[in-house]
Amino acid sequence: MHSIKLFLAKYSAWIAAILQPLGPWGVLVVAALDGSFLGMPMDFIVGGYVYYHRGLFWLYILMASAGSALGSLVIYGIGYKGGEALLRKRMNPERFDRVQQKFDDHEFLALMLPAILPPPSPFKLFVLSAAAFEMNVRKFLLAIFLGRVIRFSILSALVLYFGPHIMSVMGELFKHHRWATLAVVAGIVLVLVLVGRRRNGRPRVTPSQGSQAPVA
Repeated sequence: MHSIKLFLAKYSAWIAAILQPLGPWGVLVVAALDGSFLGMPMDFIVGGYVYYHRGLFWLYILMASAGSALGSLVIYGIGYKGGEALLRKRMNPERFDRVQQKFDDHEFLALMLPAILPPPSPFKLFVLSAAAFEMNVRKFLLAIFLGRVIRFSILSALVLYFGPHIMSVMGELFKHHRWATLAVVAGIVLVLVLVGRRRNGRPRVTPSQGSQAPVA
């Protein structure tokens, strides 16, 4: 395990050194490659950028999220044409029906929630499923972007508070306590949804309403 962590750290440092002249655009490029087919240690890369450039953490979050969404269009294009047949080969009929039902009922959350989870969650399988079940492209991009924003925001907050070693700890926690991690993520998403609904549900007071004097 130590050798794997050391390899990932050196691999991430090598990629960061190559892309550092590009600044924030380097994060977008790496995220786009990771979103397509070339797997990249995104947590280590984003965490490293955030740790050494703390004042720009929000920019790296947005760039990584946008790159991941744009790169996923490659898989979307493949899945839209022949994704259903590919999924049936990789899944048993029961699992295929469950995934299809999730996208039929809540397609946005069915893609956004996996986008929040760290590796080794099978995120690209959900991307392929979204394409196979003909999810709208705009919703597809937005779901991935928002999911990645939540994921990289949590990662950045932990890195800034605890240091870059927390990324290895997070990977181990998800590996050995997957359902607990899923429950925490679901709780965060639920809180965000409730806060958004509460804000949208507040009555708006126009200037004319606020300036009217009470009638005696």
